[in-house]
Amino acid sequence: MNNGFALMIEGTVAILLVTTIGYCFVLNRKLVRLRTDETALRATIAELVTATDIAERAIAGFKVAIRDCDVTLAERLRVAERVSVDMADQIASGQDVLKRIAMITEAARPASVAEAFVAEDCADDAAPAVEARPAPQQSKAAAAALAAQALAMRARERRAASAAA
Repeated sequence: MNNGFALMIEGTVAILLVTTIGYCFVLNRKLVRLRTDETALRATIAELVTATDIAERAIAGFKVAIRDCDVTLAERLRVAERVSVDMADQIASGQDVLKRIAMITEAARPASVAEAFVAEDCADDAAPAVEARPAPQQSKAAAAALAAQALAMRARERRAASAAA
């Protein structure tokens, strides 16, 4: 019985050894696959690090570009504001001059003389820029404005003629 019992124990140990060897073989294949995956994972991580560095440099470049654009835009806005204020001042001055001209022409000429002046001036032009006679409902100020327009048109023509010569 001792011999049978020892044989049974040795058989069990042999089966366990064969099972262990088979399990080691399976584990070895899994470890090889894991090492292969680890290599691929390291390559992927290296690519991600490179892409992150490139993205950080691009973001830094964008920040510099945004800063430059902000400075340029701010300067352009300041210049535009100055030009706008200058234009508003010039428009106000022009309106003031126009009012003065209207007052001078109204005081200096009766309405019939202003109408004759405008009609004479517009008769010289092939296509009049202002109407030849003010309508009866127009006031003396309107006639003065027409006379001022005719004067301005005549001055422009003189400047054009002198520039052409």
